Amino acid sequence: MSVLVVLALVAQDRLAGGQEHKSYDYTKYHTMDEISAWMNQMEKENPDVVSSMIYGQTYEKRNITLLKIGFTSATPKKAVWMDCGIHAREWIAPAFCQHFVKEILGSYQTDPKVKMLFENLDFYITPVLNMDGYIYSWKDNTTRLWRKSRSPGTGDCTCFGTDLNRNFYANWGKAKAVTDFLVANQNQLLCYLTIHSYSQLILVPYGHPNISAPNYDELMEVGLAAANAIKAVHGKSYKVGTSPDVLYANSGSSRDFARLIGIPYSFTFELRDEGEFGFLLPEDQIQPTCEEAYQALSGIE
Repeated sequence: MSVLVVLALVAQDRLAGGQEHKSYDYTKYHTMDEISAWMNQMEKENPDVVSSMIYGQTYEKRNITLLKIGFTSATPKKAVWMDCGIHAREWIAPAFCQHFVKEILGSYQTDPKVKMLFENLDFYITPVLNMDGYIYSWKDNTTRLWRKSRSPGTGDCTCFGTDLNRNFYANWGKAKAVTDFLVANQNQLLCYLTIHSYSQLILVPYGHPNISAPNYDELMEVGLAAANAIKAVHGKSYKVGTSPDVLYANSGSSRDFARLIGIPYSFTFELRDEGEFGFLLPEDQIQPTCEEAYQALSGIE
């Protein structure tokens, strides 16, 4: 089954019914403790399709955990990776990961197409990758805009933190955990999605201005279809392109690493807004932001 068809099915077959997990408020930002408890609850409530997996450890000795979603299969299945919260201050990203999980788990029991999706594909979803930084960003108003990890500098450097999304295939705990997982499963993975904010962008590889992905035209076609789907929901416009074309040149990103090792479809989603609130996106924008980002998948066809 093509990843393009698969991702379209996920978004097109959202159901109003199903498990809504009403005790958990998806229109609010949540602490790391709350998100961890929510992950445990998702696994407990959906044992046939959800399992958790520890695949690394942060500098502060927290277990980096993902949710694996899909039916157990006797034969290998293809997979989609999604990570959120690699940058601590981008709170809307973990909120979207939770929304995405809620939506697909609320559909598979009653929608035959989503059930077929779960039979043929696995999702590996990390709601908060940079756990140390995310927890620090909740400490008080002075730490709310923290971006990096919480590892100390080396040598004479007294500063804290590493920008994980500039250091892929480097020996930083969280980045290394992801790279090790991607390399070990590169033949299984069809699509790599990393969720960020802000700027309303869909970025395709690569971050170098003079290097293009071998399937650049296809990536752009998929990205533009996703942007059109986003605009149809609440009228928001997302730009699509490489980072040098629509943002700035960069190196060491997870998106580029995923494509370099052969994962065919690799995208960065930069969610709302365009700068009015920036990283301090109000909670009343969580729901519409998640709705349009989720619907973006229906533009992939």
